[in-house]
Amino acid sequence: MSADRPAPALPAPLAPLVDAHTHLDACGATDAAGVKEIVDRAAGVGVGRVVTVADDLDAARFAVDAAHWDDRVFAAVAIHPTRADVLDEATRREIEHLAGDPRVVAVGETGLDYFWPGKLDGCAEVDEQIEGFRWHIDLAKRLGKTLMIHNRDADADVLRVLREEGAPETVVFHCFSSGPETARECIDAGYVLSFAGTVSFKNAKALREAAPLVPPGQLLLETDAPFLTPHPFRGAPNEPYCLPYTARALAELRGEDAEELARAATSTAERVYGWGQLRD
Repeated sequence: MSADRPAPALPAPLAPLVDAHTHLDACGATDAAGVKEIVDRAAGVGVGRVVTVADDLDAARFAVDAAHWDDRVFAAVAIHPTRADVLDEATRREIEHLAGDPRVVAVGETGLDYFWPGKLDGCAEVDEQIEGFRWHIDLAKRLGKTLMIHNRDADADVLRVLREEGAPETVVFHCFSSGPETARECIDAGYVLSFAGTVSFKNAKALREAAPLVPPGQLLLETDAPFLTPHPFRGAPNEPYCLPYTARALAELRGEDAEELARAATSTAERVYGWGQLRD
């Protein structure tokens, strides 16, 4: 993401849409007014609800607050795998307390990230990540909430740990970025695959081969804002209002009508996050 590139123009509206994974704090929101501004902008193009996701303890606190400030916002809380080394007893207790809030619809983002160890100062080691992942899996099962997974370059181990621990009833692979083989394994296991702007990148060959394989009932749409802005705005700041660009790119790739894809993904979001019918 580059501060030098202007934010994308508002897309043509496409409804109904749910941004299944975003980071309102990283998009610049610090209070209720900031949250409302971002969510209003999204609602204006058809994105009726958003799930704001935590990757550390401060972000988890913010996510829960944001979900109480605006009834279009829900939260997911966890400690990101690259930060799994901070999961001491006090942190686990607070994450568990926050995850129990009724406005929290998922435990996440958790999982494994094999890209950053050795490259990022202070990044949790692989064994610390696996231990943290196992703990979050158990937490999701104890609370009866969806598990939201971050997976970067760790396909085999993520699937192995899920098998060993026993996956929760609902598992979402946020920003799915793997190829057809992993997609088929996830589909067969009943997992839900969430697609971000990366699916519009022409050089994401394996991902673009995988995306058409996913049944509508196992597919979500997300921005992961402020990151992963879809083509042709790659590198510009992302926000939930950009979701129609990704939805239309994915629909074109799958040979589907964009409105039908939006409705299917919204229906999946309602099931995955335990919502009733979205209000207009």
